[in-house]
Amino acid sequence: MKSSPHPAPRSTGRLRPLIATAPFLAALAATVVVYVSVSARLPDPLATHFGADGRADGFTSPQGFLTGCLAVLLVLGIGFGLPALREPSAGTPWLIAGGFATAAALGYLICLTLLGNAGAPDGAAVRLPMWQMAVALGLAVPAGALGRLLAGPAPRPTEQAEGEAPRLDLPGATAAGWSRTISSPPLVALGVLVCGGGLVSILGGEVLTGVMLLLTGAVAVAVTSVRVTVDRRGLTLAPTLLSAFRIRFRRIAPDRVAEATSRRIDVFAEFGGWGYRVRPERSGLVLRSGDGLVLRLTGGRRFMVTVDDAATAAALLNTYADRARTRQGG
Repeated sequence: MKSSPHPAPRSTGRLRPLIATAPFLAALAATVVVYVSVSARLPDPLATHFGADGRADGFTSPQGFLTGCLAVLLVLGIGFGLPALREPSAGTPWLIAGGFATAAALGYLICLTLLGNAGAPDGAAVRLPMWQMAVALGLAVPAGALGRLLAGPAPRPTEQAEGEAPRLDLPGATAAGWSRTISSPPLVALGVLVCGGGLVSILGGEVLTGVMLLLTGAVAVAVTSVRVTVDRRGLTLAPTLLSAFRIRFRRIAPDRVAEATSRRIDVFAEFGGWGYRVRPERSGLVLRSGDGLVLRLTGGRRFMVTVDDAATAAALLNTYADRARTRQGG
């Protein structure tokens, strides 16, 4: 008789999204409180970046710095909080721990920058010793430990057996095709927020930072909707929004497929996050947890895609793989 997995207590599971976002909300609140308390004594522009010698080498307006910091904290809070809304996996508590560590270090440096500028005659006179970075990292360690403690126990992963390798009955040389679109609304939202942060940074005077955020957000939005196709050419993954340019992420020919099956894929337990992921013995395009296509390639590695109706895709791909092997053997 199989033992059932041991999920985290219900109370912890319900609170996980709040726990995940709490450190970023705290850092955001601390930033606002410190800014309001010292705003009258801040130089304009204020120092926001420092070299190895502790001297200021980057400047921006106080309002631009505040807006940019709040946008970054908000985006990070959403980015760490969204995965906690889903069914918890083995990686969820450690994701929350990473969020606590990130928020503690970032919040400390933001507040330190504001306090260091307070009362300075101009931004060029501000100094920030590099040992303060060590202090930020020192704060991140206990903060991460606290986050891991509050996140509760990780659910025990259960062995996920791959299904049988089915075939689709196609008479003779009959050809068929299968196609589905996969997308990730949370990643789309995150990409839009990053673009928004880029626009805010540009308006605040941080043009280089803003452009980098815009490009990052645009790329994120472009790759969060993917067309998965199985036909006589094998498996093809192509970004939906860039289909007019005939761009594809990957194509796997039928003769490279030893076996195709389907099963549930847990994104965080198996890959540690969303996106195109590479691990020692497997890789995959995973935009959510759920039904997925699992390819065992001729070289021994596995390639996975989370997509609906994966069983049909596996059956069709096995049929084309059989035909490819028959041609090669004949």
